[in-house]
Amino acid sequence: MGPQFEAFCAPRGLYLDKKGVRGAARDGKKVSWVDKYGNSHDLDFVIEKGGSASVRGRPLAFIEAAWRRYTKHSRNKAQEIQGAVLPIAEKYDWDKPFLGVILAGVFTSGSLTQMKSSGFEVALFPYESIVSAFASIGISVDFDEETADAVFQKTIDKIEAITPQARNQLKQHLVNTNQALLDKFFAEFQATLDRQIEEIILIPLHGQQNGFTTIADAIDFVKNYHEERDQSGGFRKYEIIVRYSNGDKIDASFQHKDKAVAFLLYIEQGANS
Repeated sequence: MGPQFEAFCAPRGLYLDKKGVRGAARDGKKVSWVDKYGNSHDLDFVIEKGGSASVRGRPLAFIEAAWRRYTKHSRNKAQEIQGAVLPIAEKYDWDKPFLGVILAGVFTSGSLTQMKSSGFEVALFPYESIVSAFASIGISVDFDEETADAVFQKTIDKIEAITPQARNQLKQHLVNTNQALLDKFFAEFQATLDRQIEEIILIPLHGQQNGFTTIADAIDFVKNYHEERDQSGGFRKYEIIVRYSNGDKIDASFQHKDKAVAFLLYIEQGANS
Protein backbone atom coordinates (compact mmCIF):
# COMPACT_ATOMS: atom_id res chain seq x y z
CA MET A 1 0.00 0.00 0.00
CA GLY A 2 3.00 2.28 0.29
CA PRO A 3 2.92 3.44 -3.37
CA GLN A 4 -0.82 4.22 -3.17
CA PHE A 5 -0.32 6.33 -0.04
CA GLU A 6 2.68 8.10 -1.56
CA ALA A 7 0.67 8.93 -4.69
CA PHE A 8 -2.04 10.37 -2.46
CA CYS A 9 0.31 12.41 -0.26
CA ALA A 10 2.67 13.88 -2.86
CA PRO A 11 0.26 16.35 -4.56
CA ARG A 12 -0.99 17.50 -1.12
CA GLY A 13 2.48 18.20 0.22
CA LEU A 14 2.10 15.59 2.97
CA TYR A 15 4.83 13.34 4.36
CA LEU A 16 4.39 9.56 4.49
CA ASP A 17 6.42 7.99 7.28
CA LYS A 18 7.02 4.28 6.75
CA LYS A 19 9.54 1.66 7.73
CA GLY A 20 13.04 2.31 6.44
CA VAL A 21 15.99 4.64 6.92
CA ARG A 22 14.88 8.19 7.72
CA GLY A 23 16.36 11.39 9.13
CA ALA A 24 17.44 12.71 12.53
CA ALA A 25 13.92 13.06 13.92
CA ARG A 26 13.20 9.39 13.17
CA ASP A 27 15.72 7.10 14.82
CA GLY A 28 16.03 3.56 13.48
CA LYS A 29 14.05 1.94 10.68
CA LYS A 30 10.73 1.58 12.51
CA VAL A 31 7.88 4.09 12.63
CA SER A 32 7.53 4.78 16.37
CA TRP A 33 5.16 7.19 18.13
CA VAL A 34 4.58 7.81 21.83
CA ASP A 35 1.05 7.68 23.24
CA LYS A 36 -0.51 9.91 25.90
CA TYR A 37 0.76 7.58 28.64
CA GLY A 38 4.38 7.81 27.50
CA ASN A 39 4.46 4.37 25.86
CA SER A 40 6.12 3.93 22.46
CA HIS A 41 4.41 1.94 19.69
CA ASP A 42 5.72 0.73 16.33
CA LEU A 43 3.30 1.55 13.51
CA ASP A 44 3.12 0.84 9.78
CA PHE A 45 2.19 4.20 8.21
CA VAL A 46 1.83 7.73 9.59
CA ILE A 47 0.88 10.66 7.36
CA GLU A 48 1.98 14.08 8.54
CA LYS A 49 1.45 17.72 7.69
CA GLY A 50 4.68 19.70 7.80
CA GLY A 51 6.75 16.55 8.20
CA SER A 52 9.95 15.49 6.46
CA ALA A 53 12.73 12.95 6.84
CA SER A 54 14.29 15.15 9.53
CA VAL A 55 11.25 16.92 11.02
CA ARG A 56 8.31 15.23 12.72
CA GLY A 57 5.08 16.91 11.62
CA ARG A 58 1.48 16.94 12.78
CA PRO A 59 -0.13 13.50 12.40
CA LEU A 60 -3.11 13.42 10.05
CA ALA A 61 -3.46 9.65 9.71
CA PHE A 62 -2.38 6.46 11.46
CA ILE A 63 -2.73 3.39 9.25
CA GLU A 64 -1.95 -0.19 10.22
CA ALA A 65 -1.65 -3.32 8.07
CA ALA A 66 -2.15 -6.91 9.23
CA TRP A 67 -2.48 -10.47 7.90
CA ARG A 68 -4.21 -13.38 9.60
CA ARG A 69 -4.84 -16.84 8.16
CA TYR A 70 -7.24 -18.08 10.85
CA THR A 71 -10.14 -16.38 12.61
CA LYS A 72 -8.98 -17.59 16.03
CA HIS A 73 -6.21 -14.98 15.95
CA SER A 74 -8.19 -12.10 14.48
CA ARG A 75 -9.73 -10.61 17.63
CA ASN A 76 -6.36 -10.55 19.38
CA LYS A 77 -4.91 -8.66 16.43
CA ALA A 78 -7.80 -6.20 16.46
CA GLN A 79 -7.20 -5.53 20.15
CA GLU A 80 -3.46 -5.16 19.53
CA ILE A 81 -4.08 -2.52 16.85
CA GLN A 82 -6.54 -0.64 19.03
CA GLY A 83 -4.20 -0.77 22.01
CA ALA A 84 -1.40 0.81 19.99
CA VAL A 85 -3.24 3.39 17.89
CA LEU A 86 -6.08 4.72 20.06
CA PRO A 87 -3.91 6.12 22.90
CA ILE A 88 -1.75 7.89 20.28
CA ALA A 89 -4.83 9.29 18.52
CA GLU A 90 -6.14 10.57 21.86
CA LYS A 91 -2.85 12.37 22.46
CA TYR A 92 -3.32 14.19 19.14
CA ASP A 93 -7.05 14.73 19.49
CA TRP A 94 -6.76 18.35 18.34
CA ASP A 95 -5.68 17.01 14.93
CA LYS A 96 -8.52 14.46 14.79
CA PRO A 97 -6.37 12.03 12.73
CA PHE A 98 -7.74 9.45 10.34
CA LEU A 99 -7.50 5.89 11.68
CA GLY A 100 -7.23 3.14 9.08
CA VAL A 101 -6.54 -0.58 8.91
CA ILE A 102 -5.64 -2.57 5.79
CA LEU A 103 -6.26 -6.24 6.52
CA ALA A 104 -5.68 -9.39 4.51
CA GLY A 105 -6.73 -12.98 5.07
CA VAL A 106 -9.45 -14.11 7.46
CA PHE A 107 -10.99 -11.97 10.19
CA THR A 108 -14.22 -12.51 12.09
CA SER A 109 -17.10 -10.07 11.67
CA GLY A 110 -16.80 -9.39 15.40
CA SER A 111 -13.19 -8.29 15.11
CA LEU A 112 -14.03 -6.02 12.16
CA THR A 113 -16.98 -4.50 14.01
CA GLN A 114 -14.76 -3.95 17.04
CA MET A 115 -12.31 -1.87 15.01
CA LYS A 116 -15.00 0.05 13.11
CA SER A 117 -16.81 0.94 16.34
CA SER A 118 -13.54 2.39 17.65
CA GLY A 119 -13.33 4.80 14.71
CA PHE A 120 -11.18 2.82 12.24
CA GLU A 121 -11.88 2.69 8.53
CA VAL A 122 -11.31 -0.97 7.64
CA ALA A 123 -10.41 -2.56 4.29
CA LEU A 124 -10.19 -6.37 4.22
CA PHE A 125 -8.53 -8.20 1.34
CA PRO A 126 -10.28 -11.61 1.46
CA TYR A 127 -8.11 -14.71 1.76
CA GLU A 128 -9.35 -15.95 -1.62
CA SER A 129 -8.02 -12.82 -3.33
CA ILE A 130 -4.57 -13.44 -1.82
CA VAL A 131 -4.58 -17.03 -3.11
CA SER A 132 -5.73 -15.83 -6.53
CA ALA A 133 -3.02 -13.17 -6.74
CA PHE A 134 -0.23 -15.65 -6.04
CA ALA A 135 -1.79 -18.17 -8.42
CA SER A 136 -1.55 -15.53 -11.17
CA ILE A 137 2.27 -15.84 -10.98
CA GLY A 138 2.23 -19.63 -10.61
CA ILE A 139 2.54 -20.00 -6.82
CA SER A 140 0.02 -21.87 -4.67
CA VAL A 141 -0.45 -20.43 -1.15
CA ASP A 142 -3.71 -22.22 -0.31
CA PHE A 143 -2.55 -23.79 2.94
CA ASP A 144 -4.10 -24.82 6.23
CA GLU A 145 -2.91 -26.20 9.56
CA GLU A 146 -2.46 -29.67 8.04
CA THR A 147 0.03 -28.51 5.41
CA ALA A 148 3.47 -30.09 5.85
CA ASP A 149 6.40 -27.87 6.87
CA ALA A 150 8.34 -29.01 3.80
CA VAL A 151 5.57 -27.69 1.53
CA PHE A 152 5.59 -24.37 3.40
CA GLN A 153 9.34 -24.04 3.00
CA LYS A 154 9.21 -24.85 -0.69
CA THR A 155 6.61 -22.13 -1.20
CA ILE A 156 8.61 -19.62 0.86
CA ASP A 157 11.62 -20.30 -1.36
CA LYS A 158 9.50 -19.60 -4.46
CA ILE A 159 8.16 -16.35 -3.00
CA GLU A 160 11.65 -15.14 -2.07
CA ALA A 161 12.79 -15.84 -5.63
CA ILE A 162 10.01 -13.78 -7.28
CA THR A 163 11.35 -11.45 -9.96
CA PRO A 164 10.55 -7.71 -9.84
CA GLN A 165 8.27 -8.14 -12.85
CA ALA A 166 6.34 -10.98 -11.20
CA ARG A 167 6.13 -9.00 -7.95
CA ASN A 168 4.57 -6.05 -9.78
CA GLN A 169 2.13 -8.44 -11.49
CA LEU A 170 1.20 -9.87 -8.10
CA LYS A 171 0.59 -6.41 -6.61
CA GLN A 172 -1.48 -5.28 -9.60
CA HIS A 173 -3.63 -8.41 -9.48
CA LEU A 174 -4.25 -7.91 -5.77
CA VAL A 175 -5.22 -4.25 -6.25
CA ASN A 176 -7.47 -4.96 -9.24
CA THR A 177 -9.27 -7.76 -7.42
CA ASN A 178 -9.95 -5.53 -4.41
CA GLN A 179 -10.45 -2.20 -6.21
CA ALA A 180 -13.96 -1.58 -4.86
CA LEU A 181 -12.94 -1.85 -1.21
CA LEU A 182 -9.83 0.26 -1.84
CA ASP A 183 -11.97 2.96 -3.47
CA LYS A 184 -14.20 3.07 -0.40
CA PHE A 185 -11.20 3.21 1.95
CA PHE A 186 -9.54 6.03 0.01
CA ALA A 187 -12.81 7.95 -0.26
CA GLU A 188 -13.04 8.10 3.54
CA PHE A 189 -9.31 8.78 3.74
CA GLN A 190 -9.62 11.70 1.32
CA ALA A 191 -12.69 13.08 3.10
CA THR A 192 -10.66 13.36 6.30
CA LEU A 193 -7.42 14.73 4.86
CA ASP A 194 -9.18 17.22 2.55
CA ARG A 195 -11.80 18.31 5.09
CA GLN A 196 -12.59 21.96 5.69
CA ILE A 197 -13.81 23.75 8.80
CA GLU A 198 -17.54 24.35 8.50
CA GLU A 199 -18.25 26.01 11.81
CA ILE A 200 -16.65 26.98 15.11
CA ILE A 201 -19.05 27.16 18.03
CA LEU A 202 -17.80 29.09 21.05
CA ILE A 203 -19.82 29.15 24.28
CA PRO A 204 -18.60 31.26 27.22
CA LEU A 205 -20.13 29.73 30.34
CA HIS A 206 -21.14 31.77 33.37
CA GLY A 207 -23.09 30.98 36.48
CA GLN A 208 -23.02 29.26 39.82
CA GLN A 209 -22.10 25.57 40.02
CA ASN A 210 -24.81 23.30 41.38
CA GLY A 211 -23.94 19.90 42.85
CA PHE A 212 -26.33 17.04 43.66
CA THR A 213 -26.01 13.70 45.41
CA THR A 214 -29.00 12.07 43.70
CA ILE A 215 -30.33 12.00 40.13
CA ALA A 216 -33.79 12.90 41.45
CA ASP A 217 -32.46 16.15 42.91
CA ALA A 218 -30.72 16.98 39.63
CA ILE A 219 -33.90 16.33 37.64
CA ASP A 220 -35.88 18.49 40.05
CA PHE A 221 -33.38 21.32 39.60
CA VAL A 222 -33.62 21.18 35.79
CA LYS A 223 -37.42 21.10 35.86
CA ASN A 224 -37.56 24.18 38.09
CA TYR A 225 -34.68 26.11 36.53
CA HIS A 226 -35.66 29.47 35.00
CA GLU A 227 -33.55 29.71 31.85
CA GLU A 228 -34.51 33.30 31.12
CA ARG A 229 -33.45 34.54 34.55
CA ASP A 230 -30.20 36.49 34.76
CA GLN A 231 -27.66 34.36 36.62
CA SER A 232 -24.72 35.44 38.72
CA GLY A 233 -21.61 33.51 39.57
CA GLY A 234 -19.05 34.91 37.17
CA PHE A 235 -17.18 33.36 34.24
CA ARG A 236 -16.50 29.61 34.40
CA LYS A 237 -14.97 28.42 31.10
CA TYR A 238 -15.00 28.45 27.31
CA GLU A 239 -16.60 25.53 25.50
CA ILE A 240 -15.39 25.28 21.88
CA ILE A 241 -16.73 22.94 19.19
CA VAL A 242 -15.07 22.69 15.77
CA ARG A 243 -17.15 21.00 13.06
CA TYR A 244 -15.61 19.74 9.80
CA SER A 245 -17.05 19.08 6.36
CA ASN A 246 -16.66 15.29 6.70
CA GLY A 247 -18.62 15.12 9.96
CA ASP A 248 -15.61 15.14 12.30
CA LYS A 249 -15.93 17.20 15.46
CA ILE A 250 -13.50 18.42 18.10
CA ASP A 251 -14.78 19.36 21.56
CA ALA A 252 -12.51 21.42 23.81
CA SER A 253 -12.93 23.15 27.16
CA PHE A 254 -10.70 25.87 28.65
CA GLN A 255 -10.83 27.84 31.87
CA HIS A 256 -8.25 30.38 30.72
CA LYS A 257 -8.50 32.72 27.76
CA ASP A 258 -4.89 32.24 26.62
CA LYS A 259 -5.35 28.48 26.35
CA ALA A 260 -8.56 28.91 24.36
CA VAL A 261 -6.75 31.25 21.98
CA ALA A 262 -3.83 28.81 21.69
CA PHE A 263 -6.25 26.05 20.72
CA LEU A 264 -7.90 28.19 18.03
CA LEU A 265 -4.50 29.21 16.64
CA TYR A 266 -3.49 25.55 16.50
CA ILE A 267 -6.65 24.70 14.57
CA GLU A 268 -6.07 27.65 12.24
CA GLN A 269 -2.49 26.57 11.57
CA GLY A 270 -3.64 23.07 10.70
CA ALA A 271 -6.28 24.38 8.32
CA ASN A 272 -4.02 26.84 6.51
CA SER A 273 -0.58 25.22 6.40
